[in-house]
Parts: sequence; structure tokens; C-alpha cells
Amino acid sequence: MYICLCNGVTEREIRSCCAEEGACTMRDLEHCLGVGANCGKCRPAAKEILKESRSLNDSRSESRTILAGASA
Repeated sequence: MYICLCNGVTEREIRSCCAEEGACTMRDLEHCLGVGANCGKCRPAAKEILKESRSLNDSRSESRTILAGASA
């Protein structure tokens, strides 16, 4: 789904930027993809995706830590 119509940025691209580029703020997304740089109507939806991606990445990190501790 397109989130930022001004720059043609999709939800998938935002999630990818968070996972692969380490974007964790709206400023990061704006720099990486241009999200929210024009009209700003996409900012609330982009913030929600960013929040979801951060919590998903945090839970994955916790799982890796737990698994690494179990194998030690």
C-alpha cells in the first residue's frame, strides 16, 4: 500500500528501510525515503509503521539474545 503519495513510498519500503537501513525515527525515514518531506499527510501512517517495525525488531533482538544465551 502506498503511504507517501508525494514520493511514491510504500509500506513495504518503509519496513525495509527500518529493517535494513536501521531507520528508527521519522527523520531517518525522511532522509532515506523522503517520507513526510512534502505535504506531511503521510506522517501519521508512517509513524505507526515505524513504531510497529521498531517493536518487531526489538522482539527479534530479544529472541536472538535468548537463543544465544541458551546455546552458550
